[in-house]
Amino acid sequence: MSNLLLAADSPLGHVLNGKSMWSEISWVGEIGDVASLHEVMLVLGGILLVLGLMFAASRIRTGRDGQGNERYVTRGRLAQIVEVIVVYLRDEMVQPILGEKQTRRWLPFLFSIFFFILVLNLVGLLPLQDLHHFFGLHHFLLGGTATANINVTASLALFAFVAIQVHSFRELGFLGWLDHLTCGLTKGPKGLWLVVPIVFAVEFAGVFIKPVALAIRLFANMMGGHILLATIIMLPSMAQLGLEPGSGAWFGVSIATGSFAVALTFLELFVAFLQAFVFMFLTAVFISLMSHEEHEDEDHDVDEVAAEVAAIH
Repeated sequence: MSNLLLAADSPLGHVLNGKSMWSEISWVGEIGDVASLHEVMLVLGGILLVLGLMFAASRIRTGRDGQGNERYVTRGRLAQIVEVIVVYLRDEMVQPILGEKQTRRWLPFLFSIFFFILVLNLVGLLPLQDLHHFFGLHHFLLGGTATANINVTASLALFAFVAIQVHSFRELGFLGWLDHLTCGLTKGPKGLWLVVPIVFAVEFAGVFIKPVALAIRLFANMMGGHILLATIIMLPSMAQLGLEPGSGAWFGVSIATGSFAVALTFLELFVAFLQAFVFMFLTAVFISLMSHEEHEDEDHDVDEVAAEVAAIH
């Protein structure tokens, strides 16, 4: 247990960003001098995402005519999982919120966010930094959770912010966007004009608060979960416990913390999917809030769905 924890002397050491050692490899060049572990994991996650989805798409694609009914069957477990996730999120989550027309327009963007965050979360669960030490390597080439970095989540939230505003101006126009920020009070009785500046200030602040909340939520959940998991796993090796390695007390604590860490890892696996879904879902909700009410009859009560997701989260 202690040998697996040499990558850091505190729980934060397993979570915080660090400098990668790609600069030690001659053919990498100057790029390796500035690349951090989280940047490396971002690139790795992007490569895995593209290759994985291309592979899944090739297995989902309709086969040749000579295959009969088998040509319509998705081949492979990975492709089947991807297909189920895509169909469920499209039909049960995104389309009831955005409507059919806007779903076709924004689904590629929303699914790109979802799968990218999901891949980064799952890759971040791998103890790559600890394995470096376990195999006698003292240079960190890979490791860390990119979504536990506020710079990464802020960048993702910035893309969501741009998408929301592009949709807003496309659907409402500039004057319609301003009217939306006043909740339509400018068209009401004259007495309501007194509260228009207050409502406008609150709604205008909300334009920026929403993406900031997306960034902080994803960052805090991934950072907090990994810190807790690292703390539990490192418990038997902490010198302040006064436990002598190999003693009965040390062995008992190792068994207890190891069992709890396994359970916590399954919880982290669930959180990895949940946080990717929440980021995508709330982005879709924010986009829908800036739309015309043309698909109001199709909407299955967005507020109730959002409240249910918030309760689960």
